[in-house]
Amino acid sequence: MSTTRLTLYRGWLDPGKYVWSPFVIKLEARLRFAGISYKTEGGSPKSGPKGKIPYVELYKTEDPTASTSLGDSTLIIRHLVEQGILPDLNGRLVPSARAEDLAIRALMEEKLCFYHTRERWTENYHTMRDHILSSLPYPVRVVVGLLIYRNTIQTLHGQGSGRHSADEIREFRHEIWTAISDLLVASRSAKPRDPTQPFWILGGEQPTEADATVFAFVVSVLICTAGPESQGVVKEFPVLEDYAQKIHDRYFPDYVKWSDL
Repeated sequence: MSTTRLTLYRGWLDPGKYVWSPFVIKLEARLRFAGISYKTEGGSPKSGPKGKIPYVELYKTEDPTASTSLGDSTLIIRHLVEQGILPDLNGRLVPSARAEDLAIRALMEEKLCFYHTRERWTENYHTMRDHILSSLPYPVRVVVGLLIYRNTIQTLHGQGSGRHSADEIREFRHEIWTAISDLLVASRSAKPRDPTQPFWILGGEQPTEADATVFAFVVSVLICTAGPESQGVVKEFPVLEDYAQKIHDRYFPDYVKWSDL
């Protein structure tokens, strides 16, 4: 039994609801897959050790005044695994499966993420700004929003996604979701199973690290009103929502589901 208490800073309070960030959802899923209890707080990027959301504070029960602050969802998970707080989901995988798992995560976190950023912050700017900065007074929101927009444009151009046409981004995005859908269809039909229980991206009996990421990106798209094109793409593939719904029902029964928003 862990002697560590964990506070997760999600950027918004919104108890009982998913937040728009896939990296927050990913971390929450990873904790819930292992049955780890945690407290949620709002927080802000400037307060986090990496200057972004999510981040966590770890408190040892034997010394509640001492805490460890961690940022970046991947590094947080890695630290929690190393400390024995979370199980190593990929430890049992053969090398080829570990590589496939890593490739899926990289595809979504290092590629699809930038397509989502472009759609949300450039094509649906006002919707994104007013949600992300809803706690700020309107005049401040306008100024901060413009700063974020400018930085986002620079980041996307430097990364490469900002250099492509809208049609090219649509093609890239659709290709990714098609590949993820194909993997999930194969997993769901691979062997007899309880149709009420989750199925996993690599087809095993238990989730791997990639499942936290895939689930997070699917849910993020389904709840984010600043990404209507991505929502349309995800809804083209019924297996994506089936996958997310089964994980939601088992691990997030206390959260409002996207269809009920």
